[in-house]
Amino acid sequence: MQVNSEGVSASRVFLPADQSHPSVLQFFITQFPHIEVKEWEDRFAQGLVLNDEGHALEAGDTYQPNTHLIYFRRLAREPEIPFEEEIIFQDEHILVADKPHFLPVTPSGLYLHQTLLNRLKKKTGIQTLSPIHRIDRDTAGLVIFSIKPEERAPYQNLFRDRAVNKIYEAIAPYSEALVAKLPMTYQSKLEESEHFLQMMEVEGQANTDTLIELITHNKPWAKYRLTPGSGRKHQLRCHLNALGIPIKDDQIYPILTAYQEYDLDLSKPLQLLAKQISFLDPITKQARSFISKRVLEF
Repeated sequence: MQVNSEGVSASRVFLPADQSHPSVLQFFITQFPHIEVKEWEDRFAQGLVLNDEGHALEAGDTYQPNTHLIYFRRLAREPEIPFEEEIIFQDEHILVADKPHFLPVTPSGLYLHQTLLNRLKKKTGIQTLSPIHRIDRDTAGLVIFSIKPEERAPYQNLFRDRAVNKIYEAIAPYSEALVAKLPMTYQSKLEESEHFLQMMEVEGQANTDTLIELITHNKPWAKYRLTPGSGRKHQLRCHLNALGIPIKDDQIYPILTAYQEYDLDLSKPLQLLAKQISFLDPITKQARSFISKRVLEF
């Protein structure tokens, strides 16, 4: 896998024989119409488009059908995340990282270098790292990466088969009425709402379940232990919101606030932490259990 000097993995694109373009630049413009022409011109100028031998191409080079080209993503500006991840375990099969709030796991949107994946690639030099599950950018805590591409599927299958025990912690309002019912397993049916950032509860057979327990409280706040039995998007945030105790500093539930692009308010992280993860390693057959060193404070 080819990477640039900053540890960012390359993408490959095939040049079909049934197309004809006056230059490789025109091919990229046609192939990726959502990317501005100036962006492709800049990538060529910075040597971010290569042939299969790794040689940088000029924008005006001839289109060669039935070949592959390599290109790197580039961002003119990217939000800076001043918090550090920590590697808490690494062997020849997996790497377990303790992610800070605000840091995305993988590149998307405005984020490329400031992602857990690319930070770890740069830090370890392991370009085959691949996350076997995800947590939200807003959530802190444990993320597991496979190291060998041929072993990624068995690890991912653990999550598909619900053979992983995940425990989260959250700070949310203290509710006398709710605490009297704890521990409880909350179930509901979640679907995407009209806004892609939000999920919503709908009528019908439940497709999500979360065990909710009280850890401690310091009114008006409490710390809860959340054990999801399913893994739907925003499940924990939705469930606590539905129970009338939305997670502290949640910018999506119950009210969707304006999306912050560059000037992030880093003083109010979502009080949700992926605290513990346990499973039987499908490669080594060892029982694995990892605990985040991070602590949510009232």
